[in-house]
Amino acid sequence: MEALLLSLSLATSLVAASWPNPGPCTGNCIGIDPAAIRRSDGQYLRFNTFGKIQYYKAPSLAGPWTSQGAAIPAGSAPDVRKVGHRYILYYSVSMPNSQNSAIGYATSYTMEKGTWTDHGAVGISTMPGSNRNAIDSALFLDPSSGTYYMSFGSYWTGIWVVPMNAAATQVAKNAVYTNIARQPNGNGAFEGSFLVFRGGYYYLFFSAGDSGDFDPDNLPPAGQEYKIKVCRSKSVTGPYVGPVGGSCLNGNGLVLLGSHGDVYAPGGQGIFDDPKLGTVIYYHYGK
Repeated sequence: MEALLLSLSLATSLVAASWPNPGPCTGNCIGIDPAAIRRSDGQYLRFNTFGKIQYYKAPSLAGPWTSQGAAIPAGSAPDVRKVGHRYILYYSVSMPNSQNSAIGYATSYTMEKGTWTDHGAVGISTMPGSNRNAIDSALFLDPSSGTYYMSFGSYWTGIWVVPMNAAATQVAKNAVYTNIARQPNGNGAFEGSFLVFRGGYYYLFFSAGDSGDFDPDNLPPAGQEYKIKVCRSKSVTGPYVGPVGGSCLNGNGLVLLGSHGDVYAPGGQGIFDDPKLGTVIYYHYGK
């Protein structure tokens, strides 16, 4: 079993009729939970979980990707967005196999090495009795209201969404947290959420199943490994449903991309609107 690889794959539609093979990737393509962004000068940057959020630069989504080192002193599970005139890198702080977790953020005007300033927590953390896991954050700007929302969560009660302030740096005052997707009885992961608005619908992309450790001698049962799923809703806060109307709070959702060919357990996905390629879905997988 090889290391996890970044995959860049064109999506002809948000609900694909088939599972395409990954597109090309050259240079340093190893990493999990990728987060990608295009800078105003046309350069692409990609951030990965672990290693103090290692990040990479390339002239195109296909590479060649070159290392830029670590973005911040700690943290994992990145999400990067441009808000106003600066870039915000959201990250998770979590204890393994626990709900002791929180989401923080750092900012930079260029994303160059050594320019990141860490500001600490955004106000999303594990609270006593909440049963929410505060990891895997993803910022979303609702085009209908102009309000920023943060989706986040993993295992236990799955994925949540909460409104943010106008700067997208703190949870909004008196905000209401809404649970939008989960596995029944917390049986397996619903995590790595990513929201997109298209054609009057809000699409919730997420990773589901057993991410495992990709040990060939200890793989999950066939069909229970990681896969990318999608649900949709007429409202950013739900209810989100699968292709036949089943609630995503009951484990439903369309499998957008599963294991096929040399691609095993794809997940950690994001959606990217590229000026040349159009809509792109990027993800990691084991091989």
